[in-house]
Amino acid sequence: MKKPRVILLHGNGGGSGSDNWLPYIKHELEKLNIVCLAPDMPDPVLARAEYWLPFLKNDMKVDENTILVGHSSGAIAAMRFAEQNKIVGCVLVGGYHTDLGMEAEKKSGYFDKPWDWKAIKANEKWAVVFASIDDPWIPIEEARFIKNKLDAEYHEFTNQGHFGGDREKKDFIELLDVLKQKLFN
Repeated sequence: MKKPRVILLHGNGGGSGSDNWLPYIKHELEKLNIVCLAPDMPDPVLARAEYWLPFLKNDMKVDENTILVGHSSGAIAAMRFAEQNKIVGCVLVGGYHTDLGMEAEKKSGYFDKPWDWKAIKANEKWAVVFASIDDPWIPIEEARFIKNKLDAEYHEFTNQGHFGGDREKKDFIELLDVLKQKLFN
């Protein structure tokens, strides 16, 4: 069986595939001969579902041999994609499941319908959640809720903020370790 490929999804607000720890993860996985892509997603400011989900399917060719690693709104896109499509698994970093009362999140289109947690679980072999109590934008209850709904492996920190965006974060050793474990065990 061939190794899954990994696609890294940045967050909204004008993000790109070179944000935060994404280049570090990409570089480290490529050293292990893992195909890893960190695309600049379309519509990077609002990260709207109407653009991101078709881009993942049609342009990035996400399929049952793909691991999605999403940061912030990239995590939301990964979950919504998995509602309708089979993937290997997803890693959700600084993710959430509500619009957080924010107008930009309401406009994203990800929160227009209820979540189908059963479909997400059925379409992936595993899920991993990374969250931090001191995230300035995402209340920790959001990640804990997702963890419970997806029976996800859970990594909670006290000092990582939003894992980039609110502070510089150029590496992410804990995430790399999880990916290695999923890819090589």
